[in-house]
Amino acid sequence: MDTPLGSPLRRKEDQRLITGRGRYVEDLRFPGMLHAAFVRSPHAHARVRSIDATAARATALVVAVYTARDLPECARPIPPSMAAPAGFRPTAQPVFADPLVRYVGEVVAAVMAEDPYAAADAAAAVEVDYEPLPAAGTMERALEPGAPRVFDGWPDNVAGLSTARVGDPAAGFADAHVVVEARLGIARVHGVPIETRGIVATPAGPDGRLTLWTSSQSPYGLRSVIAGAFGLAEEQVRVVVVDTGGGFGIKGHTYSEDLIVAAAARRLGRPVKWAESRREHFLTASPDRGQRHVARLGLTREGRITALETRFTREHGAYMASGEVVTRNTINHLPGPYRIPSLEVSASNVVTNAVFGAAYRGSGRPEANFVLERLIDRGARALGMDPAELRRRNMVRAEEMPYRTGLVYRDGTPVSYDPADYVASFDRLLADFGYEEWRRGQIETAGSARPVGVGIAAYVQGTGVGPFESADVRIDSGGTVHVYIGVSSQGQSHETTMAQIAAAELGVDPERVVVIAADTTLLPYGNGTGGSRVAANAGPSVARTAREVAGKARVVAAEMLECAPADVVLAAGRAHVAGLPERGVALGDLSRAAVRSKTLLRESRPGLQACGYFAPETVTFAFGAQVCAVEVDVETGRVRILRYLAAHDCGRAINPMIVDGQLHGGLAGGIGTALLEDLIYDADGQLLTGSLMDYAIPTAADLPSFETRTLAFPSTRNELGIKGVGESAIIAPPAAIANAVEDALQSRGADVLEVPITPSRVWTALRQGLVQLPGEAQ
Repeated sequence: MDTPLGSPLRRKEDQRLITGRGRYVEDLRFPGMLHAAFVRSPHAHARVRSIDATAARATALVVAVYTARDLPECARPIPPSMAAPAGFRPTAQPVFADPLVRYVGEVVAAVMAEDPYAAADAAAAVEVDYEPLPAAGTMERALEPGAPRVFDGWPDNVAGLSTARVGDPAAGFADAHVVVEARLGIARVHGVPIETRGIVATPAGPDGRLTLWTSSQSPYGLRSVIAGAFGLAEEQVRVVVVDTGGGFGIKGHTYSEDLIVAAAARRLGRPVKWAESRREHFLTASPDRGQRHVARLGLTREGRITALETRFTREHGAYMASGEVVTRNTINHLPGPYRIPSLEVSASNVVTNAVFGAAYRGSGRPEANFVLERLIDRGARALGMDPAELRRRNMVRAEEMPYRTGLVYRDGTPVSYDPADYVASFDRLLADFGYEEWRRGQIETAGSARPVGVGIAAYVQGTGVGPFESADVRIDSGGTVHVYIGVSSQGQSHETTMAQIAAAELGVDPERVVVIAADTTLLPYGNGTGGSRVAANAGPSVARTAREVAGKARVVAAEMLECAPADVVLAAGRAHVAGLPERGVALGDLSRAAVRSKTLLRESRPGLQACGYFAPETVTFAFGAQVCAVEVDVETGRVRILRYLAAHDCGRAINPMIVDGQLHGGLAGGIGTALLEDLIYDADGQLLTGSLMDYAIPTAADLPSFETRTLAFPSTRNELGIKGVGESAIIAPPAAIANAVEDALQSRGADVLEVPITPSRVWTALRQGLVQLPGEAQ
């Protein structure tokens, strides 16, 4: 191959993982290791009157039982992963619920024992006297007049308002010939990674460091919180992320269990391990979505969009663990790939007596897409226009790039789209799908028991948010390249993609590159995995750092080969004189010579090693579009996907096979949101869908054979031209599928305004003209 970049190489990590040689948190064993179990509140809102741990402490193999009073180092609230804006009411998240419980599953006490079964038995033996309090278990209940307050002293359950305004919305609607309105909702959903949360803490050893072995997506954030809580320097805390079976945002911030396990290890001087059960995961790991919109779109009779307005509520649960970030993501992505001259948004950030929410894959973008794309389809119907043509007329043109929406991204930079050709990409997608043929064919099914519908959704996605990522690259005396990065992988294939980038710069086979990720002692500064940011941040960082090492290698080779550095070529693991491949030296030999290089010593940079950083000025914006055909059984309400085609612009693809894998995973998650997933609480805050028997996630039987197209409009905002891909494909399925279902049922007058689109909701829409809200009993 000429360059490893752009090649569909097999994943380097696969051989280790599929042969059972991966090392996950559950695989970790240390001498003298204890196991933690947690006493959790059965009430969504209560006051803890007293805790009696006498029986628990007398249980065989129990070493310690802790409450809030026993661990004063855990008295500080857990800082949110992203702070809420000034003016928002504070929602301090305690480590222990003391004295108030605000959601079912909140930690009240913790047990440390010699084995996990003894710990669980002892936790069940802890007697807690609760004073139950009225609860606001759902967003609807929390917003009712006179609803119970999640936080004492608040006038209501709204932590703060998020707003935005572009242009003159009143004038925009006045100019419109058609205004379509809708009440739209998207249910609360869970990421459900195959591996639940877990952590092992080992007490300070000879190096004086407390070490946390974890599956966190944010190792440096975890280090900072732990160090701050215990009054330690960050260098006294080591975080190591082991192999991880999925994250999707759920593992992106610090939880109570992390702090308690770490505190127990320090106090007892023994390793402590906790592995979350699936039931605990549903109760206490952060969900997302949960938005209700009242929205309207103005259009001229020619189909030009004049204005968009939405007023919405976003459910945060008991605490704003991720601040305003998801709400702001929704606002910033509302314009999509279209010219929308006037926009007005007002969002209420609502707290409830349910587990706190955070960012799940897509993080506010699917909600924005659902609102806009549903309105566009309804607008097309009102105008008697094909929905594809209405989109085409309003899409930002290539000559308008870089297009500015008038909004400000959460990094403080005005939103501006990367150069790309949205219209050409959209038309190619429709042609590949056979859009016109599907439109003609569906006519024959309109009056049948199984009508066919076609749905479209297009989006933009801000990817690669900063502030920075770092990398350390070095070549050892055997010629192996070692790349150290701060971002952890939960299945994104960093070991392969980062190896491809380094290999391209250093002229080696990617198999000769070893990638070591997310160990805070090996790389002092970093951020985390999320927001489709790794390739666009860590990628350029690795490239720049490897390029610096390559420059040093050329200097050393020039000394050895008696030529100019500019005449040195790095290829096949060797350095040789340009045009004379027989005059060369192996990289391993260069590494040994580099520590004695006179030139490098004069410049005070001996050795083939460098550390570098990349800090983007702002995000890269990727475009994508999806189109699907569905069949709806009008007797049962079941929706079957007949064909699904997705296109996404990832800029320059490092590895097309990995891009496809990311797209497939995102599509599966998006289809789950569209058709199946609903985290349902009753009004008292009790979770009704707390297992995989009740909470439906897609299986192979629910999914079509995905077809994907990769678009390539390289970004100008990083030197590799990368745009993010990890969260992209999950954005559009709720809108595309809802559009398709309503299209299939339009002759029957059924509205599809909520997801998931379960059979019972379709049946109800057909027979009563109603669609139940997510969260209502089915």
